[in-house]
Amino acid sequence: MMSLQSTRQSRTNADTVDQASPLPPPRAEHVGSFLRPDFLLDARARHADGELSDSQLREVEDRAIRDVVRLQGEAGLKAITDGEFRRTYFHLDFLQHLAGVETELPRIVRHADGRSELTPPTIRVTGKVSETAPVQVADYRFLQGAVDTLGVPGLRAKVTIPSPTMLHFRGGRAGISRDAYPALEPAFFADLAQTYVDELWALRTAGCTYVQFDDTNLAYLCDDRMREGVRERGDDPDTLPAVYSELINDIVARKPADMLLGVHLCRGNFRSTFAAAGGYAPVAEALFGQMNLDVYFLEYDDERSGDFEPLRYLTGDKYAVLGLITTKSGALESKDDIKRRINEAARIVPMERLCLSPQCGFASTVHGNDISVDAQRAKLALVTEIAREVWGDA
Repeated sequence: MMSLQSTRQSRTNADTVDQASPLPPPRAEHVGSFLRPDFLLDARARHADGELSDSQLREVEDRAIRDVVRLQGEAGLKAITDGEFRRTYFHLDFLQHLAGVETELPRIVRHADGRSELTPPTIRVTGKVSETAPVQVADYRFLQGAVDTLGVPGLRAKVTIPSPTMLHFRGGRAGISRDAYPALEPAFFADLAQTYVDELWALRTAGCTYVQFDDTNLAYLCDDRMREGVRERGDDPDTLPAVYSELINDIVARKPADMLLGVHLCRGNFRSTFAAAGGYAPVAEALFGQMNLDVYFLEYDDERSGDFEPLRYLTGDKYAVLGLITTKSGALESKDDIKRRINEAARIVPMERLCLSPQCGFASTVHGNDISVDAQRAKLALVTEIAREVWGDA
């Protein structure tokens, strides 16, 4: 197993090697998660009941991942994920491996009056945040091997992990131990940034050059109701975007130079539902102008996300991936309608800085969205077909 010490040594040795700029994202993109096949869901249930060992479950996951890698290749996608098939939730399964972090899955609470209530997942910082060992390296290596077996030139394995902002936003100050962090700045954010820098370098040492952060928080700050909740807990929704921008930029400044690093903005995706609404204007300047990421995966499948005007803040050589294809329902979009919307966005952002994708993953959690496997396949094919027709390549 790779240790952090060996990773940091590799990083030192690579400083003079990895000076190339990242390759751009493909025109046809996707957010990363896919519907779990029934045989995998069955195996997970048997594992939970103690009928399958960890290694036996992993063998089933391996089979499912090979299948979903082929699905992506057949759809013409060039950035390939493992479908997040080893996870129950897009964020908890990663964060629970970090030192100083405790997570709790949703559970049903039965009250004395007979009512049942589903509690949301929780994330708490109970000690100093750090990474004692790389989290995603073994999973990346398997994914890369599966991608290589396709024998198609130009494919890239993409790793998706939750945004570092998740450790602050979900609980705010109340969710972070005052014993560990009497003040959040600079210690908490510095430790958090270092943790992610360590993970990115561990991935790069293993060969990975494409990572995507999944972030609900900046999109939640576009919603008036969510913003009021932030105020009630003692934070300022007007300043948080800048705080998060500084956090992300600290990571970007120390990531491998040839690693493409993106972020997906999500307003909720649990079983085809959503949690927030509102255009990007409240966070646009910090998100698009100040944050130094390479790629932005943006929800634009309906009116909840507003118009393209906030994209005027997108600076430099950053890419906007327009999530115009919904994963929340199986109805297939019109090619002409999607092309029209791409052209609308191109009035604000140069066409060469735009890409196309579904608005979110097909299964942010193991439960999956209310959409069929056939519809999932058709949506992916639609993305690649439109990309080829608009840009000449997917």
